[in-house]
Amino acid sequence: MSWTMKLIKALADESRVRVLWMLEERSLCVCEMQESLGLSQSSVSRHLQILEEAGFIVSERRGPWKDYNLNSKPTLLAQGLLAQIRVAALLEPEAKRVREMSANVCREEICGGGRA
Repeated sequence: MSWTMKLIKALADESRVRVLWMLEERSLCVCEMQESLGLSQSSVSRHLQILEEAGFIVSERRGPWKDYNLNSKPTLLAQGLLAQIRVAALLEPEAKRVREMSANVCREEICGGGRA
């Protein structure tokens, strides 16, 4: 699969677009995204893997958690696609809802001691 197709395929799922909207606001761990999206841990992890392989996001271990962030140095094509996702977020009520939900989750309450 070409790199362009990999990028476009990564954006072809609503849950992955929601993840990008949430990560615009702040770093999140899997359990925070799981809570916000109402998906299973395995589904969230699979979506994150696809976004990371496409170069949209990066992960970093922070203590007991693995945090996910938007990639600060994406490819030029990924930059352009992320710009479109940001514009869509301004127009989509769903983006606001998802961001508000993720802003109200607390990893310490959800994950307890902090599993990744």
